[in-house]
Amino acid sequence: MADSPATAPVTVRESIVSAASLQPETSSPAGVGLCTFVSGACGATGFSTGLARFAPGAVLPWHFHRFSEAVTIIEGRARVVIEGRAYRLDPRDCVHIPAGTIHLVQNDDSTAGLVAHWAFATAQPSRELSDREFPMDERGYGAPSESDPETIVRYLPSLVYELAPNSFFIDLFAHRFGSVGICGGHGRFLPGASLPCHIHDFDESITIIGGHAVCLVQGKRYELSGCDTAFIPRGIPHRFLNQSDGKMAMIWVYAGSEPDRRIVASAYCSGELPWPGADLARAQD
Repeated sequence: MADSPATAPVTVRESIVSAASLQPETSSPAGVGLCTFVSGACGATGFSTGLARFAPGAVLPWHFHRFSEAVTIIEGRARVVIEGRAYRLDPRDCVHIPAGTIHLVQNDDSTAGLVAHWAFATAQPSRELSDREFPMDERGYGAPSESDPETIVRYLPSLVYELAPNSFFIDLFAHRFGSVGICGGHGRFLPGASLPCHIHDFDESITIIGGHAVCLVQGKRYELSGCDTAFIPRGIPHRFLNQSDGKMAMIWVYAGSEPDRRIVASAYCSGELPWPGADLARAQD
């Protein structure tokens, strides 16, 4: 019997998603535009990210997922109802909703829009509708109780840390906050600020939600703004810089339970040195 032909290895490379070029999914409910940035379609493993745009008064009705979800507000103010527990979320606030938990997201403002970033702990995004009804418990800006499955992290100055000079970060969802398989947060870069060249042991999605960013990946230069999103596969050296005169902000998501990064020589990001691979680079440290 003849030997089967060898299967060629699949190379997953970085990709840049232009937010302006995306069309809302046809399954989006009235007044809501759902778009996917990163998923298995671009080679991502274990996670996906995207955007939901709500017209005034629009609602994403009762549904659930079979995996962890994190929703971070970018613009506007949201009413998120989780099995009847209703919370108010402002920009940069984040709610983590565990697998199987029924919820809805609403823009109950009659004049302004709402933009929310979503992250799923699966490379194949999906949602299942539910017709269950729940008694309402309006909690406003309150916090979940210890017995509630959801977690809310609000953007508070006391939680912000300086990851690199003039680069300020906050972790919004992670294993320690209840998420499974994903973690992420918000980053703000002052003019001239940057992160050093680094790699991760998991895939990453970075959505630029304010200002203009430069992304360097193994000698390639990308410019991102207006919710443009970069997909960086695991083990690929990259860095983000703010070379503009204004502030730059991002939402980052990892296909891992806790943030982790390893600094490597900047020449790998600029392309002055060829990337030997994560294992060889570790041996050279």
